Amino acid sequence: MAESSSSSELPGWIKDHLSRYLATNGEDGYLWDASLGGGTGMVPTLLLSTVGRKSGRVLTLPLIFGQSGPDYVVVASKGGAPAHPAWYLNLEANPEVQVQVKADKFTARAHTATGAERATLWPKMVEIYAPYADYQKKTDRQIPVVVLQRA
Repeated sequence: MAESSSSSELPGWIKDHLSRYLATNGEDGYLWDASLGGGTGMVPTLLLSTVGRKSGRVLTLPLIFGQSGPDYVVVASKGGAPAHPAWYLNLEANPEVQVQVKADKFTARAHTATGAERATLWPKMVEIYAPYADYQKKTDRQIPVVVLQRA
């Protein structure tokens, strides 16, 4: 995947988080102050890069994550909006993604957790970032839980 630049469409706080993460190999930006989004404490973040299903451009975003064994887990919440976030639609179209956790950069294969896997992972993610539960109440869609497996 080609290197990406931060999109001009991103909110300022996301652009700032992304630029700090990239500039320091995750030393600054790995932990995010969840109180900025209604949570509490510092939460870990990774960078997820997907290829735009329409544009073909690389989109890189910082996302809160959890772990399930060696796999990383992210939530496609979009704050409880009625539609899935673009990055999620992108990985549905092309599940091969690039991930950065601190200085560790790797290719991963993404899949949406369903059934028992989702039932196990959702509460773990809500424990990391409590606002996810409120986001789910705001929307009719089931918020996807995505597992990133190192390729």
